[in-house]
Amino acid sequence: MQKAIKKFSFIFLFPLFISYFLTFIVPFILALYLSFCKFATVTDAKWIGLQNYQRVFMDDGFINSLWFTAKITAISMITVNVIAFFLASCLSKGKKGTNVYRTIFFMPNLIGGIIVGYIWQLIIDAVLFHFQTTITSDPAYGFAGMILLMNWQYIGYMMVLYIAAIQNIPMDIMDAAKIDGAGRKECLRYITIPMVSPTITICLFLTMTNSFKAFAQNLSLTAGAPSQKTAMVSLDIYNTFYGRVGWEGVGQAKAVLFCIFVAGISGLQLMISKRRERI
Repeated sequence: MQKAIKKFSFIFLFPLFISYFLTFIVPFILALYLSFCKFATVTDAKWIGLQNYQRVFMDDGFINSLWFTAKITAISMITVNVIAFFLASCLSKGKKGTNVYRTIFFMPNLIGGIIVGYIWQLIIDAVLFHFQTTITSDPAYGFAGMILLMNWQYIGYMMVLYIAAIQNIPMDIMDAAKIDGAGRKECLRYITIPMVSPTITICLFLTMTNSFKAFAQNLSLTAGAPSQKTAMVSLDIYNTFYGRVGWEGVGQAKAVLFCIFVAGISGLQLMISKRRERI
């Protein structure tokens, strides 16, 4: 049976390979080519070498957005996963009403990024109204708002993954540890965390990539205000490509660099996490 599956697996995978090639490989190659060109449309591209990349690194807005995005991503990776793991631990004990709480915590993940951004903009502006200011008046408010938004939207999703991992831990191991005198801290440190480490790797990866790619949330929450100081990389690329005449090639170069950067960071994070799982 297994030999037959291996023999004909290519037939079933072929449509997937074709769609992947047409929707990712071909556009990426075209984008890479256009990043070395000056163009207004794809048909009038003119090769100019590395000039677009030189202008990228001379653009203070891009450097600021990259740093802003990195800070949000680093903080979100910690807060989202710590809170999600804590909630998962509390909601995995089989107590009455846990399914209701799981649903409540998961619901924000079902809301679109644009709507989430506007929801939090209204909430934060309502609070700041008492201080006669708005979220777009100070970059610190926009930064804090993005952290709150990312946590609110993604904690529930990560929580569900952690719950599934915790519930797959054999109870025999936990019971044996308790008989040997292990307390809650020891069980958490030496049993629960090591056994859910593959899920921790996945959740860290998902949190990091979602934070790096955040666009709709950033657009609706602050739109980069004030003075593009709260613009994340995706929004900066969008503004460069569509908002600055003659900068289409620069925007494309930014997109290519950002893709390579995220892929590299993600690969490094997965490699480090996998090594820790083997220890």
